[in-house]
Formats: sequence, C-alpha cells, structure tokens
Amino acid sequence: SCGINAEYGGVDKLKARCEELALQPRGTRGESGGQTGHTYDISNKHRLGYSEVQLVQTMIDGVNKLYEEDLALQKKQLEFPTIQSTHSLVAKHVTKERWDKLCKHTTKTAGFTLAKAIACAVEFDNQHCGIYAGDWDSYKDFAEVFDPLIQEYHGISADAKHTSDMDFSKITGNVNPEAPVHSTRIRVGRSIDGFGLSPGITQEQRVGVENLFKTASANFKDELAGTYYPLTGMEESVRQLLVDDHFLFVSGDRNLTVAGMERDWPEGRGIFHN
Repeated sequence: SCGINAEYGGVDKLKARCEELALQPRGTRGESGGQTGHTYDISNKHRLGYSEVQLVQTMIDGVNKLYEEDLALQKKQLEFPTIQSTHSLVAKHVTKERWDKLCKHTTKTAGFTLAKAIACAVEFDNQHCGIYAGDWDSYKDFAEVFDPLIQEYHGISADAKHTSDMDFSKITGNVNPEAPVHSTRIRVGRSIDGFGLSPGITQEQRVGVENLFKTASANFKDELAGTYYPLTGMEESVRQLLVDDHFLFVSGDRNLTVAGMERDWPEGRGIFHN
C-alpha cells in the first residue's frame, strides 16, 4: 500500500476512480479506520492471479495517475466555480472579483478555503445561504463575503453588535398547556479558541476537543454529573437508543458531508448525558 494526500473532490469520487485503476483507498488508522483528513492508504484491489511485479506496477501507475489528476483538479478549483444554487446568498455575494481575490487564501487555524466554505452552494441547487465557516479565521479572512451575507440573512446592519441576556426573570408567560407539545430542548453551540469549527476542524483538533471535554465533564458534580458516550466503540444498541430518543444525530446528511462535517466519522464525536 501507499499513503498519499489527495483531495480529489471527496472520498466517493476517489473510491470510484481507484476502482477504475484496480486500487482501493483504505483507512490510515487500520484497514477500516477511516482516513485522516485528505490522507488515504491506497492498496491493490486485486491480488490473486497477479504476480508481484504486476501488483507493484499497478500501484506505481495508479498513484502517479491519481497525483496527476489531483493536481489538475486543484488547479481547476481556483477557477471561478459554477454555483448551482443560483438564488442563494452565495451566488449573490461571491462575485468573480471577490473570488479572484480570496480563492488562494488558506486560513491559519484549520487550513480552510473559500472553495470549501461554499461547497454546498456549488454542489447543490437548493441552498438558501450555502456557506459554512471552517474556523474563526474564516469570518475575518473572508469577511468580504461573510459580512454582507450574514447581514442580509439576519437582517442586521454592518455595525450591529450581538448582546447576551441570561436573566430568565424577564421572560413572561409560557407555552399554552393545551398545545400539543411533546418535548422541549434548548440548543446552545460553543466554539473553543484555537480549534476549527466542524466544516474545517482537523482530525487532531477534533480529538483534542473531545479530550478537553472528557477531562472537564469528569469533574462535573452533583446534578451536573453524567456520562460521556464516545461514538467510537459505542455498542449499536446504545447508539440506536440515543438516536431513537433524539439525543444523537445520525450520519449521512448530504449537506453535512459536502460541507466537510463528516470527515473522520465517528472519531472524536460523542454525547454527554445526565
């Protein structure tokens, strides 16, 4: 086998091309361990009936072809893309002028690019926004795109400031008890300085976030105490129960996949419950 770095437009396209070359991309952390970022372990698809020389030659020729095609693909990715979601905010705010100015830039925290940020608007024709930030840097480095897009989506001015008010005593009334409400949840998202966001976070950073949380949650006391369930190694019966109870999300969402959020699945993911 041969470990290589190859973006190649995503793992599905790489698998299809490898099939044509009598190769297969496998996990860098064991045969079924999944790839790390854009690093793949390329091995021969077939073995029986082929000599050692034939297998090595197939590997050399295949890897060289993949490298050649990946370079061409990376060059093409710098061209102004065809945005399939023509009515999206990305189509409105990612102009050719802005693209030419920002397309070669890579963020410091997660190595994110504008092409990765707008991948869903390019791939699908049903996006309203069509953009994802890969790290905190994305908002700053690609501000010429993010700022006007965010302002239009949220209906705020360029000088708007977000305010936080956690005083629940100011809340009046409640949901009508006669309303057919089955359950209620409050969803809060937080990021950690120095780590990428889901679309751009590296495999190493994701594991780092998980380790930070495992250490912190182990010190939760009294009514805050609970259990952290990592998805890696989770028994199927436990996973399915958490999904059925709407505590755990499932993989396979096309938007999340194209946006980069399912890379290295399920490593570095889990759920804390008490």
